[in-house]
Amino acid sequence: MLDALLQLDQKLFLYLNGLGSPAWDGFWMAVTNKFTAIPLYFLLLVVSYRFFGLKKTLWLCLAIALMITVTDQLSNFFKLGVQRLRPCHELSLQPAMRLVKGYCGGKFGYYSAHASNSMAVAFFFTVLLGKNYRLAGPLLILWALAVAYSRIYIGVHYPLDVVSGALAGLLIGWLFARLYTLALKRFRL
Repeated sequence: MLDALLQLDQKLFLYLNGLGSPAWDGFWMAVTNKFTAIPLYFLLLVVSYRFFGLKKTLWLCLAIALMITVTDQLSNFFKLGVQRLRPCHELSLQPAMRLVKGYCGGKFGYYSAHASNSMAVAFFFTVLLGKNYRLAGPLLILWALAVAYSRIYIGVHYPLDVVSGALAGLLIGWLFARLYTLALKRFRL
């Protein structure tokens, strides 16, 4: 059963990765680059400041730092525990795939920290700001899904890696949004 799932994952990877073209490579490399999102993070910080005020925004920054640390370290835990090779390290796939990035990255890829981190941030803000900024949630989730797909496009993650990472990010983003809300109430901030 597991072997069949992994084979299907490889086939889906080759199909999705194969849809790429040099004309789009630059775009997807920009999407996957964590520094490209800095303007988005700045905008979220400004919106948070306007919505919550300085004190709550400082606590929000602390919550986000802890959340990213958790998502990142949990993904590393799974990468070392599962030890599934990234597709770009899989010798049998190399002739059939496109490695857009100049290098492959770490040896193991299950699950994607990029997908997990971006989805955690997106869902965290969706939960906190969604009622007042209704368009923010869908746009943030769309951005996180684009980041997740970019990892397949550039050739460093399988679809199962990014789906698992995105699901972990959803759960962690929701959890930290709840913890942040509870902390605000508990400490009367």
